Amino acid sequence: MDLGIRDRVAVVTAASKGLGRATAQALSAEGVRVVLNARDEAALQEVAAGMADAVVVAGDVTDPAMPRRLVDAAVERWGRVDIVVGNAGGPPGGRALEITDEQILEAVNANMLASIRLARAAVDDMRSRQWGRICFIASASVRQPIRDLALSNVARTGLWAWAKTAAQDLADDGISVNLICPGLHATDRLIERGMTGRTGDPADFGAVAAFLCSEQAKFVNGIAMGVDGGTVTGLL
Repeated sequence: MDLGIRDRVAVVTAASKGLGRATAQALSAEGVRVVLNARDEAALQEVAAGMADAVVVAGDVTDPAMPRRLVDAAVERWGRVDIVVGNAGGPPGGRALEITDEQILEAVNANMLASIRLARAAVDDMRSRQWGRICFIASASVRQPIRDLALSNVARTGLWAWAKTAAQDLADDGISVNLICPGLHATDRLIERGMTGRTGDPADFGAVAAFLCSEQAKFVNGIAMGVDGGTVTGLL
């Protein structure tokens, strides 16, 4: 299927590895021009080398100034930004009554505010053309809290609440706002931790993310799409 996004421009954060990289690669395969962001510039350059048209902007997405830098890089290079994919590494584990104020604030900054800032930086440019796709890579914990990952539960569910609200505000501008909520995938991080069992293919996840950013997905808005192999058992 042609996703109808050839020559669109995307910004993808945490794109040097894992699901962020898989999403950036899937978008590039559809002819999308991509600004790649992560801390590791060498790893980003390696990802960019396999793409037809990509720009590397290394840096920490939790820095409040970074989202604007990324959008500005897209506009400077290609004159526009059509798609943003907000992503950041997950916070450390911990149960609800064990996590500290400092840990909560760090998790909210990384896994909620960084993505919100990216969307805010891009939305005016999207509105000017009445087209945009905002997609946040979150976690299955948004749909079914994980007992030992209280920080992720709190921060990512906050992002989901923001996205659900923003989706209503932006729908008339042709802009969608969605979450994609992965379960376990065979990323380098998971392999390093020695986890076994049924896992998803990051490339398949990237294809789902690319669809959410597609022309055909224009009426898919305000959802938290699970890509978890059926491990989330709740009905909502």
